[in-house]
Amino acid sequence: MTGTHHSESDDAQIIGHLGPLTTLAGTWEGDKGVDIAPTKEGGHETHFRERLQFEPIGPVINGSQVLYGLRYSTVAWPLIQEQPFHEEVGYWLWDAATQQVMRCFMVPRGVLVNAGGTSEPNAKEFHLAAEAGNSVYGILSNPYLDQAAKTIRYELSVTIHETWRFSYKEDTQLQIAGRAEVFHHTDQNTLTRI
Repeated sequence: MTGTHHSESDDAQIIGHLGPLTTLAGTWEGDKGVDIAPTKEGGHETHFRERLQFEPIGPVINGSQVLYGLRYSTVAWPLIQEQPFHEEVGYWLWDAATQQVMRCFMVPRGVLVNAGGTSEPNAKEFHLAAEAGNSVYGILSNPYLDQAAKTIRYELSVTIHETWRFSYKEDTQLQIAGRAEVFHHTDQNTLTRI
């Protein structure tokens, strides 16, 4: 595992190995977020602001596999509130040899996601997915959520517009107890580098 602190020259060297994640290193904010979350009657729309921080890491060596990536955290607040309604911590990773981009993260609801997909190293758009029950790119939930609102699939699309702006769309598909249909808990935002 890599150390916890790098110099600016170390970060610059790591950034050269990040493939499609290269532009994301740094701190980002956006206040154009839209969250559609489940309610007892259906869904509820919340507009939110968000702050993401990406810190370069690497190399991370797993035998013959060499990963570079970004340690990240994000916090999101409804536009009219000071109390956050969502947080995540984790890693975005790039495996150049297999052209796999990954996002491994957890939320403080007791859910862990390891999503991934194939990407070209210089791609300005990439897609990741994970599915419950998969041993590769899978999802784990705590016992309560496994019964009440199980995450069965997660999909993420990222678009890098310029070096200072990117957007994402994610679809967290939930099987909610008592409902036949899958609920699509969606989030999207456009962020700018600060």
